[in-house]
Amino acid sequence: MSLDRPKSIDIYWRIGMGGDMASLRRPTRNRGDWDPTGPGSITPGLRDSEPDGYRYIDHMAEVARAAELSGFYGGLLPSFPQTDDPWVVSAALARATKTYRFMIAFQPGFLHPVQAARMSASLQRATGGRVVYNIITGGGGPAQLWWGDQVDHDDRYARTSEFLDVLKGVWHHRPYSFSGRFFQVEGGGLSPELAAQPFPEIYFSGSSPAAIDAAGRHADYYLSWLEPYAALRQKFDLVRQHSETIGRTPKFAVRADIVARHTPEAAWAEIAKGWEHVDAAAIGVAQARQGDSVGAQRASGFVSGSARGYRDFEVEPNVFGGFRVLRGGPAFGLIGSYEQVAERLDQLIELGVDTLILAGNPHLEEAYRVGEEVLPLLKARTLATV
Repeated sequence: MSLDRPKSIDIYWRIGMGGDMASLRRPTRNRGDWDPTGPGSITPGLRDSEPDGYRYIDHMAEVARAAELSGFYGGLLPSFPQTDDPWVVSAALARATKTYRFMIAFQPGFLHPVQAARMSASLQRATGGRVVYNIITGGGGPAQLWWGDQVDHDDRYARTSEFLDVLKGVWHHRPYSFSGRFFQVEGGGLSPELAAQPFPEIYFSGSSPAAIDAAGRHADYYLSWLEPYAALRQKFDLVRQHSETIGRTPKFAVRADIVARHTPEAAWAEIAKGWEHVDAAAIGVAQARQGDSVGAQRASGFVSGSARGYRDFEVEPNVFGGFRVLRGGPAFGLIGSYEQVAERLDQLIELGVDTLILAGNPHLEEAYRVGEEVLPLLKARTLATV
């Protein structure tokens, strides 16, 4: 794709659903009530040694407004055992924003598809169609057992595919009946007022063959964590090849954290300061493969097992695989000057990426920084408009 012919892409900004750090320089969270409230805490903070009345939902609303004002199309609301529920949060944040879209992450299987259809259509109706799905199928291991889910890897994707069949069927047809391995429906269907709402776009995560098969059938966007660019290209090619066999043309999305500053030295200094609090045991835990997530296994495989210094995790220029060590979550992101990060984002768009899901700690200040300093430098995009 030529950079002389801009394409319209959607750019989302993640909202931290389980508290937030003041920066990557220190390992503790000071935003939200997920950790004990003390000096330096905000939302809630202390006033005369007593909580000041603010809540973390107030802070999330500020992040959403900041991202909306800074040109982002919407925000990803992740879902983990230790976070607030993104369905509830998105309903609350909708009143604090005007056009901001809410990419709700959830695992099919813990919610019946008929109820998911009614919830989604109701939220579409209340927000003017601002709901987007991030379908996740779970990484196995202890986190999956937390949900009480013992279904194995490939069957989870089969269940996800069946869930989406039923959800779409109930939304678009009345009466609707279905009898499958995981779900049964007799004479289902939404009311006409709910069925008239726009069906949410589907962002589908997963790197295994089972995930790619399910994504090929259902996804509007195949969503991947950031990886080394050659690996991403190979993954996208596999998705394209599979989609061709079933007559679909895929779109792609990439999720990436960003540390961007006026100079590359200033950006890497942020990582260096955070690395001062990291010990060898933390690095080993972050690199260990847990559960049966193929995406997590891929991420671990891109970094040498002997990596210890933070620059050891730079697998190619500006592509840093050590974020998981500093704050948990996805391993890869971009580090560099505003110009370098914008250039690397442009290269993702050249690979065929249609949506970027970006993030940075702290989410509030970095939404303004990335929106004001990085997004205007992108050559290969025109921002989508509502």
